[in-house]
Amino acid sequence: MVDVQNRRDDRNIEIQKVGVKGIKYPIIVLDKKNGVQHVNATVNMYVNLPHQFKGTHMSRFIEILNEYRGEINLRTLQNILESMRNRLNARSAHMDILFPYFIEKTAPVSGAKSLMEYECRFSAEMSGDRKDFLVGVTVPVTTVCPCSKELSAMGAHNQRSIIRLCLRFRKFFWIEDVIRLLEESASGEVYSLLKRPDEKYVTDKAYERPMFVEDVVRTVAEKLNGIENFTWYCVEAENIESIHNHSAYARIEKGR
Repeated sequence: MVDVQNRRDDRNIEIQKVGVKGIKYPIIVLDKKNGVQHVNATVNMYVNLPHQFKGTHMSRFIEILNEYRGEINLRTLQNILESMRNRLNARSAHMDILFPYFIEKTAPVSGAKSLMEYECRFSAEMSGDRKDFLVGVTVPVTTVCPCSKELSAMGAHNQRSIIRLCLRFRKFFWIEDVIRLLEESASGEVYSLLKRPDEKYVTDKAYERPMFVEDVVRTVAEKLNGIENFTWYCVEAENIESIHNHSAYARIEKGR
């Protein structure tokens, strides 16, 4: 059969990324407490396409993914990228893996246990001799407004907040440890299950630690600056305001 993708394109325009996006695929990630965790991920795979080729071979991305079934993790991403470059005759290869990660949390007073979901991301790129691997986590937290506490004689308004962190690193680290670091950088944590005594404890604790969105990113940055393993980071915090029709936002990026 005719290989249409290998036909020549005369427009002399290279494509930086071409491939498949939104593949739903089961993967295994390392779990600090239980060893491993099986999760359903969304996978994006791309390569560059030289200007002379009309198209890439989309089916080969899926073939490569299937060859690593059950073995897709941070340690095998480099091998997958190499396979993509070799099989698709590409100079660069990119892969994003987005997945939910679950941690069992214990309510602070009642001891009630429940699973908490966090959004995580592995991003890998190989271009020539350059390799780049990033890990991202998104963590929901609670913040109490310092202004509101200062102005009001009867309380303070709080809101659900989101901390997003992306890391470049030298060696392996546990996702759980980073999530813990982010949760401890806000006014309070978010839980899936709380009883009434827990709600009082969580509310009172957050009230005693009011934080602006600027405080959150600076607190995270201060902690990350003391960890040599992380060579670059980007931390964002967003307060989904409860008394304003907008969100408050702050971002810090450091390293390279």
